[in-house]
Amino acid sequence: MENKREFVTQITILAAIISLLFPISAVFINLLILDDFTYTFKDFAGLYSENPVHWIILSLILIIPVTTYLTTRYFANVIDTNQKRLSSERNKTRRIQDFTKTLIQEDFSQEFEVSEDDSLGKSLLNLRDKLKSNKETEVKRRKEDEQRNWTAEGLAKFGDILRNEIDNLELLSFNVIKELTKYIDATQGGFYILKDGEGKAKYFDMTAFFAYDRKKYADKQVKWGDGLIGTCALEKKSIYIADVPNDYVSVTSGLGYTNPKSLLIVPLIKEEELFGVIEFASLNIIEPHQLEFVEKVAENIASTLSLANINIKTTKLLEETKAQTEALASQEEEMRQNMEELQSTQEEATRQAERFILLENTINHTMIRAEFDKEGKLIYANTIFLKKLEYNLTEEVDGKHVSEFIDKKDRVWFAKIWDKLVKGGKHFEGYMKHITKTGKNLWTMATYTCVRHEDDEVDKILFLALDTSEHKDESLKMEGIIDSVERSGIKVELDINGNIVDFNEAFLLLFEYASNEIKSLSIFDLVNKLEIEGFSKKWDNVIKGIGFQGQFKVRTKKDAEKWIRGAFSSAYNVHGDIDRIFFTGQDITKEKNMETSINDQTEILMNQERLIRDAKKELSKKIREVKLDMAQEYEIIQNIKIRNEQILEGSLDAIVTISSDNKIIFFNPAAEDLWGYKREEVLNSDIGILFSNKIIDKDEFVAALVGPGDNKIINARNKIKILTSSNKEKDVIIFLAKAKTEEEISYTAFIQNIG
Repeated sequence: MENKREFVTQITILAAIISLLFPISAVFINLLILDDFTYTFKDFAGLYSENPVHWIILSLILIIPVTTYLTTRYFANVIDTNQKRLSSERNKTRRIQDFTKTLIQEDFSQEFEVSEDDSLGKSLLNLRDKLKSNKETEVKRRKEDEQRNWTAEGLAKFGDILRNEIDNLELLSFNVIKELTKYIDATQGGFYILKDGEGKAKYFDMTAFFAYDRKKYADKQVKWGDGLIGTCALEKKSIYIADVPNDYVSVTSGLGYTNPKSLLIVPLIKEEELFGVIEFASLNIIEPHQLEFVEKVAENIASTLSLANINIKTTKLLEETKAQTEALASQEEEMRQNMEELQSTQEEATRQAERFILLENTINHTMIRAEFDKEGKLIYANTIFLKKLEYNLTEEVDGKHVSEFIDKKDRVWFAKIWDKLVKGGKHFEGYMKHITKTGKNLWTMATYTCVRHEDDEVDKILFLALDTSEHKDESLKMEGIIDSVERSGIKVELDINGNIVDFNEAFLLLFEYASNEIKSLSIFDLVNKLEIEGFSKKWDNVIKGIGFQGQFKVRTKKDAEKWIRGAFSSAYNVHGDIDRIFFTGQDITKEKNMETSINDQTEILMNQERLIRDAKKELSKKIREVKLDMAQEYEIIQNIKIRNEQILEGSLDAIVTISSDNKIIFFNPAAEDLWGYKREEVLNSDIGILFSNKIIDKDEFVAALVGPGDNKIINARNKIKILTSSNKEKDVIIFLAKAKTEEEISYTAFIQNIG
């Protein structure tokens, strides 16, 4: 307070003046009360002596100014102190405001002095330090985000390049090295692919070289182990050299003897397998995040090169398979011609015995059949076996050793044949003399064949034979077997629901249907209605893998009653599930109706026996040749199939194969990882479970893929969405290929995850 003294003086003087009013007022009041007051000194002295209160009032002239002076000076000091404090606080507030403005402007370099007891100042300093730390953290985070975004955009960019150019390694390597050199702001780059030539040492072939924003001529080879390229390949680790000296010439890099500021060499490795090396020279320092990015891209390049190699191998295998399929088709045609020759031979025999053929065409025959375990004990015999060997009941032959049915003179050489059979040796085929229950000779054209387990171990021995003795009835049956081998017997292929899938001409002739009519029927439509219940029970066992053989009654299109005898057998697919049911048999209607007629033809059959035996020998020889060829062809096909499946199982991309009716028949481990389904969950399911209805409606490719018919879009890459088991959509690249084997069509999808 600048005029504090003047203020105190003024207030004190004013108080002194006011204090004079008190004694004057008191005297004036007494004067008004006293009538005889004369205004003399004596009267005034008497006034004060008679009334002491006036002395007290008079003392106020001193008390009030002194008290006022002291009080005013005290409050003036207090006000002055408060004003100084207020001024100090204002200055402090101004300094805080100025300091706060610098913080708002993110200027953290300003200093701010504080006292020990200034908690606000200390808080501001802590705030400045915190804001400064947050700013530095934000800058660092922003830089890291920019680097992550830079890396993510780069990976997506190079992912597109790798997917689009996978079929052209030269174009792929140039586009990759060109864009990668630009992306990391390098001066030049080189792309080397590891070559392992036949009979040659491994070396690196430069497939692309890019420098100074231009494509350079790439024709250079680096030997395995030479220079930094070789060192990088041997160690399978990246090599980064910064601050390359100007006189650097002692280390040979793939780029020659240049002296860049920094040099980076990265191997292309996928699951410890080396596919090549990429190399960059830069006039700038290559940052750690750029080095990490190049290594990630190198992994993707290695995966693409690995997939390209697999595609090349798969294409080669497919070409080989196609060539082998064509060869099989040629062999099939040759076999058909052989069968036509057999038919011609039979027709020749028919012309030589016209009277015999007329009777033969009215009768169907069956074979003698039995099964033995590896010890030679009989475990099954059909009715013809019992009949021909003169047994009445199955119990009479159960457990009998095979040697008991063989002529004693033949048992020694037959024992050697049997030993080879139980060890998995070649089947036996030839004439054999068997002994009936009553000791009669029964001559047959016999075949003993090994029946194996899935593990290729011998399970049992199958015996099939034709009666070639002088008995006329058996001679006719042998001729019927020859006809069945020539595919004149009944043959039909069914699915597990009993629907007719395929059939032969004899089947059509028997049931009197047209080809297009029979395909709309099932086996249950042909069985006699009175036997349908019993047949259904037998069918339930057949589709469980339990074979059935016997005879049953059927009805033709014209409602004629027929009898057929034969066997149902199951066929399994590659997954061990029953896929098809086959029935082979003969029409035995006329056999049942004409048994008496057979006895009347005994004399005719004896005259034709020699012709039949000669024809049978020639036919047996040709049958053996055809069987051998077919076995070899089947083994080749199985080997190719197993090899292809192994390749597809190990593919890094998801691979799904569907049949012509859109059922999933192959689902590799990579597909399990992509969709989240286990293989057993999707096999034999419709392909539509892998896509949502929304995807199917919007995407033309997917709609064609899951739709019926042969309208699928093949041999083209498409970007589509799939639906995982967790109901999430993913972006993928899909390539659909079509394969046709004989009449079977399948589609294989190669799928790469990009989402």
